[in-house]
Amino acid sequence: MSEWQVVWVPDPGWWGTLPAEGVLGIQDLPGAVARIGLRPGDPVYIRRDGMVDRDLLSFVRSEVFQNLERETKRNYGTDYRPLLNFLSSRGLTWREAKRQDLADYRHWRCDAPENPGRIGGSKWNREAAAFTKLFKWGKVFPLPVDVSRREDRAPDAVSARVSWLTPRTWDLWLNVGLRGHTRAGVPVLGWESRTELRNTSFVQLVLSSGLRRQECGSLLTLELPTQSLRRGRYLHGQLASALTRSKNSRTYYASVDAVGQVEAYVESERAWAIQRAQERGLYDRLPVVRLITKVTRGLRPKVEWVDQNGVVGAQELGRLGWRERQWLFQLGPDGPEPAWLWLTEQGLPMAPDRWNGVFRTANLRCEQVLLSEEDRAVDRRFRLAEARGKSPYATPHSGRHSFALYMLILLNELFEKRYGLTKEDRRDFAQLFGDPWWLVKTLLGHSDVETTKRHYLAPVSHLQLESILAAAESTDEGQDIEDVDGVFTRLARETVVIQDIDTIVEAAS
Repeated sequence: MSEWQVVWVPDPGWWGTLPAEGVLGIQDLPGAVARIGLRPGDPVYIRRDGMVDRDLLSFVRSEVFQNLERETKRNYGTDYRPLLNFLSSRGLTWREAKRQDLADYRHWRCDAPENPGRIGGSKWNREAAAFTKLFKWGKVFPLPVDVSRREDRAPDAVSARVSWLTPRTWDLWLNVGLRGHTRAGVPVLGWESRTELRNTSFVQLVLSSGLRRQECGSLLTLELPTQSLRRGRYLHGQLASALTRSKNSRTYYASVDAVGQVEAYVESERAWAIQRAQERGLYDRLPVVRLITKVTRGLRPKVEWVDQNGVVGAQELGRLGWRERQWLFQLGPDGPEPAWLWLTEQGLPMAPDRWNGVFRTANLRCEQVLLSEEDRAVDRRFRLAEARGKSPYATPHSGRHSFALYMLILLNELFEKRYGLTKEDRRDFAQLFGDPWWLVKTLLGHSDVETTKRHYLAPVSHLQLESILAAAESTDEGQDIEDVDGVFTRLARETVVIQDIDTIVEAAS
């Protein structure tokens, strides 16, 4: 092999069919991997001579690496490979790397014109954090790179994944991308999508609650919000600590309409998928099935279960990670049913990262319907901004960004217009209860309000409240005030990163 390779330890039941004679003389490869301390999702590095690198294997098995979240393991594990290849090209091991080697590598990764795959500041900062962890564990001093040093961090670290759509632009994206509507707003003749209700329900729930893809995509049916607030327009539920990035449980809110759409999905599409799976005996063939026998009440509810081998187990609901949740089943009228909320057409739990594919397909359909044949003929990587602006583009995280922006505008409107607060009143109110920035931070589950301002609400962070809600300050008594859609439309014209239907229609015409 000319380069380092990385392979990943599979989840239980995903090893595939192993040779009867074993692999490399090992009869029980999954058992052998588990005995040496490797867990599902851990990376194993293969040197250029085809041998497993024992030094890196020790690092992966160490407490330093094992304490990371699985997604972080995946990211860091991927980041190490290009560095290993770079150092190998210089005849060096990672333990022999010097500060100059990492400076050269950073130049190649971020700035070298001859590198066609350069990365941005945010990606470099993540890689620097990964390298720092490895070098510290290996006691390589002086550290070739240290993410805590200002000079080793990128000054241009700005998230490139942040995007916003106005509410009515989300409607356009949903109708065209997920419901199969034409440019005229009517369904295509013969349109058939067996997962339309599931997909639209997921998007509406994210838009209504601001949940992350991983958080919303890992919900169980028994975790849907049921407790209504005083006015009855919103419900609130509890998000398990194992699903959040901070590992702290938090309350989340969702509109009655969004939850009602999810319940309609549960009673129709989801029920049909389960029925077909039961008829095929699919659930009887799964490697791990934990049938829930009891869910306790209280502040820390516990789930009790028994598996197909009769082994009894229990765990706090909040401590169940998304992979364990996929093994949970409830006894339905026709047999076991997944407790996992979002199911595939086959009736199996849908992994959270598969939502990326749903959004990607919807984006492609929007392009197919809203772009001209001439625009589509150009590779999307090279399309002009004018062409890209004719079709809405969304990711699972876009719903969270849009929720944050919507809530900021709505809360500002409530503070200013409904309560008629003066500047002095507003200052006093913020000292007692927090301003809209703080409230949005709480809804998103951020630990620091600066994260909310810097990464989620950049389009309006430089604007004063009077600019956001200029129409709320009517000069003539009885003058019509601007509604929320009008505020979004104006903001979309003031900043190019907010997608609004007016600008899309104008671009298309």
